[in-house]
Formats: sequence, C-alpha cells, structure tokens
Amino acid sequence: MPDSFDAELATLTDEETATGGAPLPAAAPAEGRPQPALDLLIWDAPNIDMTLSTVIGARPTAASRPRFDAIAAWFVEGAGDPSAPGAPEVEACVFANIPPQPGTLQRWVEALRGFGYSVFARPKSQPDDDIDQDMLDHIAVRAHSHRLRRLVVFSGDGRNFAEPLEQLVREGTHVVVVAFSEVAGYAISSELLEFIDIEDVPGAFVEPLDRVRLDALPPDGAWLRPTRSLRDFVSSFTARRDR
Repeated sequence: MPDSFDAELATLTDEETATGGAPLPAAAPAEGRPQPALDLLIWDAPNIDMTLSTVIGARPTAASRPRFDAIAAWFVEGAGDPSAPGAPEVEACVFANIPPQPGTLQRWVEALRGFGYSVFARPKSQPDDDIDQDMLDHIAVRAHSHRLRRLVVFSGDGRNFAEPLEQLVREGTHVVVVAFSEVAGYAISSELLEFIDIEDVPGAFVEPLDRVRLDALPPDGAWLRPTRSLRDFVSSFTARRDR
C-alpha cells in the first residue's frame, strides 16, 4: 500500500463521505429456500496499487489513482434494474494490508465505507503478509450463501486467482477480471474468464494514464519510454555483480 492516500482521497468523492458501513448480505438462506442471487466485487488493494505503479513507472498521484465512486457506479449498473424480478444483491469489498503506522489510511477506509464498500483490513507486520487467502475465503463464503451470479475481481494476481476463478466459471458464475493488461496475462489468455482493462471502466481515472498498452497500439507504432535511467540501472547492476 502507498505511504499516503491524501492524493487518492481527493479523487474518491466530490462530497463529504459518511463513516458508517453498509451491512453485509445475510450469511446463508434457510435450508430448502432458493439462494438469493449476488453480484460480488473483490478489490485486491495491494496488487492494484503495485501494478499501477509498475505500468506508469512512477508513484501514483491523485490524477492517476482509480476513482472508487465511478467504479461503484459501473459495477452496480452492471447488476441491472434492482426492481426487476430476480435482481441480484450487490456487494463490493476492498481488501487491504494496513502497516503499523496507518497514517491517512483511516480516512481512506472510512471514505470507502461511505461509498458502500465493505473493507477487510489486515495488519501488515511482515513483508510477506498477504490477504489473497482472505479474498478467496470470502468468495467461497458468498458462493455458499448465495447464487453467485457475477464476480468481478480487481487483481492481476494470476498465481493465486486463475484456478479458483476458472472453477467458479465452470460452476456457473460469470467471472470478470479487471486489471492492467500489462500484468494480467492469466485472464487475457483464459478461455473462461472475461477480462477488462481497468482504464476501460468509464470514469475510473480523472485523465488517461501515462502508459502505452500493447493491446491497443496505434497503427504507426509507439515509443515506450524507459521507466528507469539507463545509467542508474547499470550502476545498480554493476554493484550487484561486483559483490
């Protein structure tokens, strides 16, 4: 997670957000009753933040961070008319690692809750502390308590997600992976998963990101600038070699 979310908070909403969180859907239907349909969004905050830095080659700014309000609107719109027969419930969850000194993350979390997102926050005390299993566990809980109609996963982590997500498709769930095309080969190449580049979500960014997508190159080609100085790279390479 980034050191400060002050810039991101500026893009979360144009209005003051509430601090109360919406209740989660009911745990499980009574035996014998039909399971309620559910559209579920899972946001892998550490992965999206890391891959965003990778694709733009710099620390994200307010203009280059995704807008959670626009993403919520896109997700809910995809669930269809809530008054229609059989309309699904909707649930959006952000999973985040919280460092020992959270700083402005408290405001970020409360802003997300004000948008209707549930937030799962796990302390990050060791470099390898992760939340991937927590995300998979929550998906499994919802697949048991509901008829998981649509699952939208914001993550480029194919190592942990590819197999379980494809299995959900085989079981009847429409699974959409939303990430950056540069780092989501597992979803792009899958014959079962639908892939959407996060920049293609309407309103997800205030302005176009400083990136050139290989899946959307201009007909005349494009120069891809280095993300690191050649001299800086050679200096660090030489230092490692001479140890």
